[in-house]
This record gives sequence, C-alpha cells and structure tokens, in this order.
Amino acid sequence: MTTPTPDRPATEPAASGPPGAPALPPAKAGWLSQLIGKALLAAYRLFGTLAGPGLRRVHARRAERGKEDPARRGERFGHPSLPRPEGRLVWLHAASVGELNAARALIGTLAKTHGPVLVTTGTVTSARIAAASLPAGAFHQYVPYDTPPNLDRFLNHWRPDLAIVMESEIWPATITALAARGIPLISASATMSPRSARGWRKLRPLAAQLFPRIALSLAQTQEDADRLRALGVAQVEVAGNLKIDSATLAADPQALALMQQAIGTRPTWLAASTHDGEEAIIGAVHIDLRHRLPGLLSILVPRHPERGPEIAEMLCAKGLRVALRSAGEALTEAHDIYIGDTIGEMGLYYRLAPVAFIGKTLIPGGGGQNPLEAARLETALLAGPNFGVLEDIYHPLIEAGGIEIVADDMALADAVETLLNSPEARQDRARRAARFVEAQSGALAATLSALAPYLDSDLAPHPEGPER
Repeated sequence: MTTPTPDRPATEPAASGPPGAPALPPAKAGWLSQLIGKALLAAYRLFGTLAGPGLRRVHARRAERGKEDPARRGERFGHPSLPRPEGRLVWLHAASVGELNAARALIGTLAKTHGPVLVTTGTVTSARIAAASLPAGAFHQYVPYDTPPNLDRFLNHWRPDLAIVMESEIWPATITALAARGIPLISASATMSPRSARGWRKLRPLAAQLFPRIALSLAQTQEDADRLRALGVAQVEVAGNLKIDSATLAADPQALALMQQAIGTRPTWLAASTHDGEEAIIGAVHIDLRHRLPGLLSILVPRHPERGPEIAEMLCAKGLRVALRSAGEALTEAHDIYIGDTIGEMGLYYRLAPVAFIGKTLIPGGGGQNPLEAARLETALLAGPNFGVLEDIYHPLIEAGGIEIVADDMALADAVETLLNSPEARQDRARRAARFVEAQSGALAATLSALAPYLDSDLAPHPEGPER
C-alpha cells in the first residue's frame, strides 16, 4: 500500500506473480485477520480524525510552494464552495491531470445523459484544466483529505448517488464512508500493478476490509482484473483503458493560425509534459541539433506550467533565446525555444510540431506520461525508457511501431534529426500510432454499459462488504 499523503490521493496497493503466472487466489480473512484489519482501519480513521491541525499546517506549506490553492482551502477540508444541484448527482474523482484527461469523454457523456457530475481532483494544475475544459453539467471541487471529519462534511453536502474513482485510487476513509452511507463505489479504468498488488497482499487484513466494499471494478486489462479479484473485489469486468478513448484535444483556430504563421517553414519538434531534469536535456538536444538543422525551433511544454519562468531562466543561462507564452512573448525567428507554459493548450502544441517527445520518461523513475493524445493527432512519437506504470500502453504501442524509445539525450537528438529529415518515416510512425489508438478503442462504450444499472436505477446494487 502506498501511504496516502496530501501530495497525491492515489495508492499503489495488491499482488500478482510474474507475467504468465496464474492469478493469485482471493485473499481470505479468518477471524484473527478480520480483527487485525478492523483494528488497522480504526487506527487509520482515528489518526485522520486527530490529524486536522497537522493537515492545516501541511496545506499552508504546500500553498506557499504553489501546490495548493489558498483561495479554495476549504474544499480540501470538506467545506463546499458551490451549492448542490437538484436531483441525482454522480461524483467522479480523478487524482490529477492524466486521470482527468482520461475521464473527459466519460464525464461529458454522463453530464449529457444522466445529469450533474461533481468532478474532484487533488492538484492545482488539474483544477485549472477542469475550470477550462469541463462540459456543461459538470463542475469541479478539490477532493477532501481522506479523514472522517472532512469526508463527513463533503458527503453531507453533496450526497452523491454514485461515486466513480479513476484508475488506482484506494482511500480507506473514503471507501468506508461511502459504504456506511450505501453509496456504490465504482473504480473505472482500474489498474493494479504487480508491485501494488504485492503491497496490498502484505496488508491483507486491511485489504480485506476495503476491497470487498468496492461495488464494481472496471479493469483496464485481464491482469488488472485478476489482481483486483484476488484482493476481494466481488464484481470485476475488463472494460479497457479510458485513456485510449479520450476525446481528441482541441485547439483554438486563431491561435493555431498565428503560431503556424510565426513558425513558417522552420523545422520544429515538441517536448511535451516535461518534468524537472528533462528541460536541461531538451536544451542540450537543441544546442546539439541547431547546427545540423538550421533554423530549428524546439517547443517545450512543462507538465507543471508554473515552472515556465524558472525553465526559461535556466535555458537562457545556456545561451539559448527563449520566448515564454505565459508572458505573451511573441515567437520570432530569433528564438530557439518556445515555452508553452499555459493550461489547456496541448492540442495547439501537438498540431504545431510533426515530432513529439513525451516527457517524464528520460529521468530516473520517471513513470511516463500518456502518449495517446499525441497519437490521435498523427504526430511521430519519441519517448525515453522510463515509462513505468504506463507500460501497458507503451509496450503495445512500441510493438505497433507507433513510438520509438531513446536511451539518452544523444539518442533523442539523432532520432529528432532523422524524423525531421525524413517525411516518409515521420508519416509512417504517426500513422502507426493513430491506427493503434483506433484499434484499441471501445473502453468508453464498455464502461457506460457496465455503469448503466447504477445510473438508471434508484436501487443500484451495492456490496455488503465486511461488517461495518
């Protein structure tokens, strides 16, 4: 189990053997195990109840670093900033930007066909994206910290009829609070890595108190389904990965036309969703390539836009000429690097560059970012080898020839040069990625079908789970 922290409400819990091994049998809890599990859960809830002053200090420190929104502090402690809409309400939680993007099509469909959708996330960047992109009928709040007092305030106000969590969110106080109120909890696009599974197996008594309370898990793969079932989720279906069915990113036509005009015929590539440590690599790649590709423009889009000014300062210190979009600096022929430090414009940046490197893959333990948004826009894709938890996307995409893995900055520079100099190779790579996405689609339809009994019935099924 990954210990829940205010940084990011997600967990890595549960177990399975190596690829090809038979699924582990469901975890069984005898009377002693049940007693231990109840004690662990009670201790967690008690700690959360007593942690209020400490959490407030943590929130204040995080706000000073720009990781929390002080103006919406109350939401993190269960105090709503909006009224509850009339009628049935679906609560969907997406931890951060990646999960929110994956859930976008599901949110839009639910809001259109089943009424209001309360969307919660836990990061400042995801909140900004939600504000800019949520469809009519959906609205955003910050998720409350996972403690009984915060959740009681949150649930007393919102009274959701159904709760949906994206991917790997397992929060003990949230699960037990929903079960106590008879609110069905469904995990959509659910994942359970072998490492997470092993962690939960070590905490089998606690797992036996939590996983049976999940009404339904809609797993991304059969392997995920086997691990979730082994942990005690009674109803598990394989529905696929909602990231693959995400809507194509939009771009403002006027902004796109202006940027295309400013770029002209310059050879251009994109480093998307970069993390600390990768921007220096991108700068080194540009310095290496600018003599081989005269007029080269590198577009750099950091995963956390607030880092834009510090990245610009670092690159300028290397002698590079940088334009910062958030500062309204117009791109000219004199600029080497254009930093796209804005919210909700990834669709614009992908359309500007025929070659895109996907970030969080060239730093140790990176973990990867979703490459499928770029694949839908027929971009030739590159990534580093550290894509970690997204291996279920990267490995088949690699096998399909839709993305090339580069080991380091030198390999990245060579790959960018090759693709920019070879339209045929570039177009073939982009077409393969687009075909992969099309072939893998269907998760949204499968998810909506599985959700139908919970959305269309006032008496939606709910597991009894462990004794409360």
